[in-house]
Amino acid sequence: MNHLISKLQPIDYAIVVVYLVILLMIGYRASFGKKKKKDETLFLAGKSLNWYSIGFNMWGTNVGPSMLLAFASIGYATGIVAGNFEWYAFVFLMLLAMVFAPRYLASNVTTMPEFMGQRYGEGTRNILAWYALIKMLISWLSLGLFAGGFLVRQILGIPMWQSVIVLVLFAALFAMAGGLKAIARVNVFQMILLIIVSCILCVLGVQKVGGLAALFTKTPASYWSLIKPASDPGYPWPAILLGYPVSAVAFFCTDQAMVQSVLGARNLEQGQLGVSFIGWLKILSIPLFIIPGIACSVLYPQLASPDEAYMTMVTNLFPAGLNGLVIVVLIAVLVGTIGSSLNALSTVFTTDIYVKKINPGATNRQIIKTGRLTVLAGCGFAILMAIAIDSIKGLNLFDVFQAVLGFIAPPLSAVFLLAVFWKRTTRRAVSFTLSWGSAISLGIGIVYLWVLPAKEYSFWPHYLLLSFFIFLLLVVIAVLISVTDPHPVRTAVATQELAKPSRKVKLVWGALCTVMIVLYLIFG
Repeated sequence: MNHLISKLQPIDYAIVVVYLVILLMIGYRASFGKKKKKDETLFLAGKSLNWYSIGFNMWGTNVGPSMLLAFASIGYATGIVAGNFEWYAFVFLMLLAMVFAPRYLASNVTTMPEFMGQRYGEGTRNILAWYALIKMLISWLSLGLFAGGFLVRQILGIPMWQSVIVLVLFAALFAMAGGLKAIARVNVFQMILLIIVSCILCVLGVQKVGGLAALFTKTPASYWSLIKPASDPGYPWPAILLGYPVSAVAFFCTDQAMVQSVLGARNLEQGQLGVSFIGWLKILSIPLFIIPGIACSVLYPQLASPDEAYMTMVTNLFPAGLNGLVIVVLIAVLVGTIGSSLNALSTVFTTDIYVKKINPGATNRQIIKTGRLTVLAGCGFAILMAIAIDSIKGLNLFDVFQAVLGFIAPPLSAVFLLAVFWKRTTRRAVSFTLSWGSAISLGIGIVYLWVLPAKEYSFWPHYLLLSFFIFLLLVVIAVLISVTDPHPVRTAVATQELAKPSRKVKLVWGALCTVMIVLYLIFG
């Protein structure tokens, strides 16, 4: 495959330079343009984010380089079924907006460990803080950066170590200088750009096929169904229906990198509208990211691997003079995901470890300095891990990444759902689930992936179903511990009247739910 860099024209370089200048100007204005409040830190943007900043920033955090690759790859091989991971998410985004967000904002917390610590004590906060740090370092930073470096290397032909160092340091600029406010402002610009460029790629692909009607007739009918039979080896409907919610609750409702935008909301209404906005944006995922892969299956059916679909479309369809836009989008999705992850990492470490354990009397200046140092440390770790992952040969890493997230999620989903929906949950049950429950879940994951790999041993269920079974097991254990605890210690937070969603929020969410139900009826 020819690398994209061989096709670059002077105008492409000009586009990249203009983009970088605009990006730095937006970041500078967000970081230094207005005088900050005396107590404003890097972490929650001074609670100034409005609905579109929240929506675009959450989407920017969610849309990483691996999504560009994986969705085009799945579209090439199986059609729109991967759209479930985007469209089905509206249920759990609504759970975040209507159930979790009111409690998070009423608690006036900065991190998820702090929220759980208010309810179940410092021991729970400590366990969750370290769990969250490890999760962000591995699943967000290291794997996300590797995916970005992989894509950069394939398209531009530069070594992995060069691409990851340049890209992660560029993302770190915004996290260090302006924190969440700078990242959120930058992501608004970047996600609009991503939509435009992805639309161009989709239109070019569909036009080359001969139009939408030709695309439908030249592909199998099964490519246009979201629901696969239970016997389907890749995405059986029971696995999607039961297993995906476990990961989705952990990802959308409890993950610091995702929830932090909501914590920085100007008020609850803006937070709830912002979460609905990402739900609307996710509708675009099939036309923006999956249909180009389906078009590629018609135009280039003999690819050595479906993973080449995105890069094949880019290198063959973009005309000279527009290839710079591809590089721009590449930088955009990396800055969005890695920048938000670095900010979340520094927030958890500084708030839950440094201020709580190391220096309780820290000044705002010391807190900001520690946050910036944490960003640098996170960059170093992510670079080393990405280079180490790149040295592994003969492993389908993208499938492994997806499965790993399925084994990280059950303890988090179980603990947060019980904490919110069942008042009898005890501190002992929560601590067990976060510690021993995590060991159980990750231990099963290690056996599934490496000791008795599913590809060689057919007795394993689909990894999403396995994630669901682990979740059920942990919930049952937590309930049994709670009801049999001889000295139960339950949430110490006084029951408070939570704010009701406004009429505008109800209308927006009602419209989104209606649209999603119609889409599932059409494509189900």
